[in-house]
Amino acid sequence: MYFDLLKSIAPETIVALGAFLLLATDLGIARKCSMRCRQNTAALLATIGCLISIGWLLRSAPDLRANLDYVQAILKVVLLLLTISVAWLSVDSDFTNHIGEFFALLLFATVAMMFLVKSENLLMIFVSLEFLSLCLYTMVAFNKQSIRSAEAALKYFLFGGMSAAFLLFGFSYVYGLTGELDLTGIGRELVARNADPLLIAALVMIAVGFGFKIAAVPFHLWAPDAYQGAPGPAAAFIASGSKVASFFILAKVLSTGFASAAGAAPWRNFTTGWLPLLALLAAASVIVGNVAAIAQSSVRRLLAYSAVAHSGYALIGVLAFGEHGLSALLYYVVTYAFTVLGAFGVVTLLEQRTGSDQFAAFAGLNKRAPLLSFCMLIFMLSLAGIPPLAGFFGKFYVFAAALGAGKDLALLWLVILAIAMSAVSLYYYLQVLKQIYVVPGEPTPLRASWPTKLTIVLMAAAVLALGLAPNLLLKTFR
Repeated sequence: MYFDLLKSIAPETIVALGAFLLLATDLGIARKCSMRCRQNTAALLATIGCLISIGWLLRSAPDLRANLDYVQAILKVVLLLLTISVAWLSVDSDFTNHIGEFFALLLFATVAMMFLVKSENLLMIFVSLEFLSLCLYTMVAFNKQSIRSAEAALKYFLFGGMSAAFLLFGFSYVYGLTGELDLTGIGRELVARNADPLLIAALVMIAVGFGFKIAAVPFHLWAPDAYQGAPGPAAAFIASGSKVASFFILAKVLSTGFASAAGAAPWRNFTTGWLPLLALLAAASVIVGNVAAIAQSSVRRLLAYSAVAHSGYALIGVLAFGEHGLSALLYYVVTYAFTVLGAFGVVTLLEQRTGSDQFAAFAGLNKRAPLLSFCMLIFMLSLAGIPPLAGFFGKFYVFAAALGAGKDLALLWLVILAIAMSAVSLYYYLQVLKQIYVVPGEPTPLRASWPTKLTIVLMAAAVLALGLAPNLLLKTFR
C-alpha cells in the first residue's frame, strides 16, 4: 500500500528532491562561483528535476484509465514546463544573492501546484493552496532592496490570510453539512440540501477564498501591487502557473462537489446557487479589469488589470461546467499562461536594462530588439484575442461552451458583455505596441542572454502554434 502511495506521488517527490539538491548545491559547491554561474547552475538543476518528473508523467499517462486522471497528468506537465521557463527567465535577474533559496521556492511552489491539481479532498486542497501561497508570498518579497517588493508582499500576505480564513470556514461548513471531505462524497450528500442556508453561506465563503487566488473582482486589490512590486520571475510565475492550478481546482470543486447546488444565471432571473455568484464575479472582473487597464502607464500594472479581466473570461468557462466547458477552460488558461509568461519575460528584461516598466521605456524597442519586439507583438495581440493566435481561440471556445451550457442561452448576456469588453481591451494592448513600433526611442541595442531570448521565442512559438492548430492541446483535455 505504501509503495503504491509513493508511486502515485513520484512526480511531486522528484521535484521536491530536486529542490533540496539545488539548495544544497548552491549553498555548498557553487557558493564561491560568480552570480551568473550560480544562476545557470540553479536553472539547469531545476530543469533536470522538472524534466525527470515530466518523463515519469508521460510514461504513466497512457496507463491512466479515467479521463480526469489523464487531464491532471497533462496539466502537471504544463506546470512543469512553465516552471522551467520561469527558471530560465530568472538567469538575467539580479534582485537577490540568494539564488538557491529562490529557485528552491520556485520548485516547492510547483510541488504545491501539482498536489493541488490532483487533490479531491477538501483538507488536501486547503493545505496545497496554503503551501503554494506561502511560497508565493516569500517570492514576492525576495527583492530586499525594493520597498515596492516588501509592500506588495505585505498586501499579498494580508489579503491571502483573510481569504484563507474564508475558504477554511466555507470548507468547515461543508464538512458540517455532509460529514464528508471527499468531493465525490460531498456531491452525493448535497443532492438533498440545495436550499440549505448554511450551504449558501459556505458557497459564498468558498467563492471569496478562490476569488482571491484567481484575482477576481472585488478580491483583486492585491494583484496590481504584487505584479508591479514583485521580482519579474515571481510576478510571471504568479500570473501563469498559479492561475492554471487555481482555475482547475475551482472548476473541479464546483462541478464535482457542488453540481447539485449550481442554480442558474439567466439575465434577471437568477436561481440560488454558485452559477449566479460566479456570473456576477465574471461580469465585474471583465468590466473593472479592462476599464482600469486603460488608465495605466506601467506595463506591469497593465498586465495585472489585464489578468483581472482574463480571470473574468476564464470564469465563464467555469460556468459552463461539463466536458466541453472543462476543455475550453483548460485550453484558455494554459494558452493564457504561455502568453503572459512570455510578455513578462520581455517586460522584465527591458526593466532590467532600463530600470523602468513605463510605456516610455518601450519606445523604439523594435529598433533595439527586433526579435523580442515581434514576440511582444504576438503576446499582446493574443491577449487581445486577435486571430489566428491562441488567445482568440481560447475566448472562442470559452464563449461557445458558455452558450451551449444550460437552456435558452442563459449566459448569452455575459458572453455579449465579455465580447464588448474584449473590444475595449484592444485599445490598451495597442498602446504598448504603438510605443514599440511607432514612437521613436534610443538606438542602443537591447542585449539578452540566449537562454532568456530562447525562452521568450519558444513562448511566442507556442502561442502561434496553438492558435494555428488548437487541437494540439484541446484534444488532450477531451
